[in-house]
Formats: sequence, C-alpha cells, structure tokens
Amino acid sequence: MSTLAPSTTLAPAAAGHRAPITDWRPEDPDFWRTTGAPIARRNLWVSIFTEHVGFSVWSLWSVTVLFLGPAYGIDPAGKFLLTAVPAALGGLLRLPYTLAVARFGGRNWTIVSALLLLVPAVPMALLIEPGVSYSTLMVLACLTGVGGGNFASSMANINLFFPDRLKGRALGLNAGGGNLGVPAVQLVALAVLATAGAAYPRLVPAVYLPLIVFAALAAARWLDTVPGARNEPGALREAARDPHTWVMSVLYVGTFGSFIGFGFAFGQVLQLQFHDRFPTPVDAAWLTFLGPLIGSLVRPLGGQLADRLGGARVTFWNFVAMAGGAGLVLYAARDRSLPLYLAGFLALFVLSGIGNGSTYKMIPAIFRARAEVEAELTGDRAAADRRVRRLSGALIGIAGAVGASGGVLVNVAFRQSFLTAGTADAAYLAFIAWYALCVAVTWVVYLRPGAGRLAGV
Repeated sequence: MSTLAPSTTLAPAAAGHRAPITDWRPEDPDFWRTTGAPIARRNLWVSIFTEHVGFSVWSLWSVTVLFLGPAYGIDPAGKFLLTAVPAALGGLLRLPYTLAVARFGGRNWTIVSALLLLVPAVPMALLIEPGVSYSTLMVLACLTGVGGGNFASSMANINLFFPDRLKGRALGLNAGGGNLGVPAVQLVALAVLATAGAAYPRLVPAVYLPLIVFAALAAARWLDTVPGARNEPGALREAARDPHTWVMSVLYVGTFGSFIGFGFAFGQVLQLQFHDRFPTPVDAAWLTFLGPLIGSLVRPLGGQLADRLGGARVTFWNFVAMAGGAGLVLYAARDRSLPLYLAGFLALFVLSGIGNGSTYKMIPAIFRARAEVEAELTGDRAAADRRVRRLSGALIGIAGAVGASGGVLVNVAFRQSFLTAGTADAAYLAFIAWYALCVAVTWVVYLRPGAGRLAGV
C-alpha cells in the first residue's frame, strides 16, 4: 500500500539524533552498495526485535489462561474467549497500522506502536489475581491485540528499505523473527511456572515491561524514516473490488489463521483433551511452545519452495497435507493417543508456517501475471508495473487483516465444540472442511488448466 515518491527533504533532525534520510534509491546499485545496504540492515534488525516483542504481547493470553485456576472461577469456554479477542483486535488494527507508516513515518510510528504495548502489559502486571472480574480480564485480553497490529506496520516499513530483488528475504526474516514472539512468551511463562508457580500470572507481562521500553528506545535511536513514502490513494478500494483479494484472504485464514489460532489455543486444548497427562499448567506449558517455534522457523521454507515450484502448487499440496494433519489429530484424540496427537498438531504448525510463506509469494505473482497481459494490450510496461506494486501492497494489507481473524475462528470453534460435545472433535472436523475448501479454491482459481489461468502463480 505504501510506495516511494520522488525523494523529498525532511525537517531538520531532532537534537541528539542523527540527520534524517533525504535521498533513498535502493534500486541504484552504487547507492545500495555504498549507503543503502548498511542502513537497511540496521533498520531490519531493530524492526525484527520490536515486532518480536509485539507478537509476544499479542500472545500473552495463550499462556495467561494456563495460570487461571479454580480460584478465578472461569470455565474452559470463558478461557477460549479470552484467547479469541486478542486475535480479533489484532486483525482489525492491521490495516490502520499499515497506513500509519506512510502517514507518520516509519521511525515515529514504530516508537508509538512499541509504547502502545504498555497499555495492556502494565494493567495485566497489576490487576491479574484471584477475585478480578471476568469483564476486566476480557478488556485486558482485548487490549493485547495492539501487538497484532505491529506486524503490519513493521512489514510495510521494511518493504520500503530494500530493493525488489531483496525484499523477499528481508520480509521473510522480519516476519519469521516476529512470529518467534509466540513461542518466546510461552517459554517465559514456562520459566515463571517452574520457578514462581501458577500463583503469579502477573510476572509474565511484568517481564516484558523493560523489553517494551527498550524496543521503543531502540526504535528512537536506530531506526530511520524513508523519505517520500505515501499511501496510494484508492488502492485499498480498488483491491477490495478485486476477486483475488478475497480468494487470497480465504487462503491466508487457513495458513496464518491456523498458526496464530493454534498458538493461542494449544495449551488449553492439551489440558482439556489429556487432563490425566497434563493436570497442571506447567505440565502442559513445556510442550506448548514447540509448535509455534517450528512454525515460525519454517516460514521462509514456504517462500523458497514457492520460488522453485510455484506458489499455487505449494499452497495446494500444503492444504492437502493440513487436512491430513487435522485428520490425524482427530483420530488421535478419539484413540487417546498422545504421541499421535502431538505429531498431528506439530505437523499443523509446520504446514501453517510453510503456507504462510507460499501464500505471501502468490500475491505479487498474481498481479505480475496480470501485468504481463495488460502490458501486451496497452504497450505501457511502466504503468502495468506501477499497478502491480500498488495492488500487491493493498492486497497484502487486506489479506493480513482478514487472515488474523482465523485466530478468532479457531478459538471460537474449540469453545463451541467443548461446550456442545465436551470434546474438540467438531472443531477438528471444521478445520478439515476449511482446508478442503482451500484445496478446491486453489485448484479452481490458480491451477485448473484453461485459457484464464494466470501464468507463474
């Protein structure tokens, strides 16, 4: 959505801060080698850290619910709602956060978005104790959604720093480093459970208070703002009218929605499904971080496979495998086989990570294929390329926002399944049906032979 306009001169630097960038030409090889690359790399590493902290705050309730024992008087259905509302707000914030980078500047908005993480973290560190009302917990859980918006603004900002030939790797590192915030907060919770016990849930957000402050200070000290960034007028409206936007949003619900939804819910489901094996939170916590960790680490693999084999082909077979993984989890749950259950869930995390990478690779390929057709018809290659960049950015913003809602759907599905049947079987069947829908959609829209098939997707 954000693009680069011709270089502009910015206001003088604030006292104590280095001079702002007034000229940015990443596609110029000489400029990139001598000036651009070191600046871009510095901004990337700081961005990864700030986004990582944001993801950790977003995921706080995936582990906080493990601390909420009988003294809190919350049933499993209530706990699943507590893990659903952060995903809902995080999805809603992704579009405005994306637009904020061009509106306020990448450095300024990263500082603000980092400090906004204190809004949920401080009251969580003060208020969570037996006797706190459920409505208070719901508000606190919802507020952690601000961490979900950080991903969108971080990706939009880093996209401006790198030349086209290096964007994929830079964005992959940025996304993967951010996603690692999910297992990181679960490891922090495991450490708290192992040392202080389940009576002190407030210690988990308290650990992140200095990290949030450091993230804001690091952004102020080491980040830059790329000059001339602007939000393309009308790009969101045009992308919203394009059918491919909603097709890709459906696919991204299946990949990223599964990743974040399972990351939030896995600990609870494990305790409910195998209560005899995991009677206390610490028994479950040592396993909950494994899935998000592996899913984060394999995300770049999805992009690499898509480069070699084609994004649609990788996405198609990935959803076939995800349906198989969900089927294995269903079978293991009914058979009470913990090894098979863990294998199935870890497979779902791995496959959701691969799917995150392959679906992201499909988006620019879709518009690049259409630009080839448009350029042949009009003879204006430059105009077609501008439209590719314009709509690709807008589609990524919309699909990212819609995809995060998958985390809500996963937790609501688990909640309703346990409420009505006392097991998660109905939820697993719903996941299998969604993955089957994604298989069919990918085939019909992008792989089925025919004159209308987009080449290279």
